[in-house]
Amino acid sequence: MSDTQGIKTVLHPVSDIAAAKPVYTALLGAPPTADSDYYVGYDAAGQHIGLVPGSEMTSSVAYWHVDDIEGKLAEVTAAGASVKEAPHGVGGGRLVASFTDPDGNVLGLIQDPERS
Repeated sequence: MSDTQGIKTVLHPVSDIAAAKPVYTALLGAPPTADSDYYVGYDAAGQHIGLVPGSEMTSSVAYWHVDDIEGKLAEVTAAGASVKEAPHGVGGGRLVASFTDPDGNVLGLIQDPERS
């Protein structure tokens, strides 16, 4: 059984990143740690909160950080989940995947590269 490190990342789809950024900055009480036209990210209280414009996401997605994304995805699908997005790289060695539970809720997984 593959362990998780808990929910550390939550991504929110936004239609207007310029309008959303001041709201999240006020909510989190800090400026973004990543700020571009295609992604704005905040680090707050040990979590990463991201704003994703123009995404196919239809609701916020919580991402569990795992050491073995393939193993965890196999476990949840064996338990009844359906793969929505197969593991793939998003830069810097980070892998992401998503799946749906039996009610259609979208859940995410993130595997960061090993650090030596």
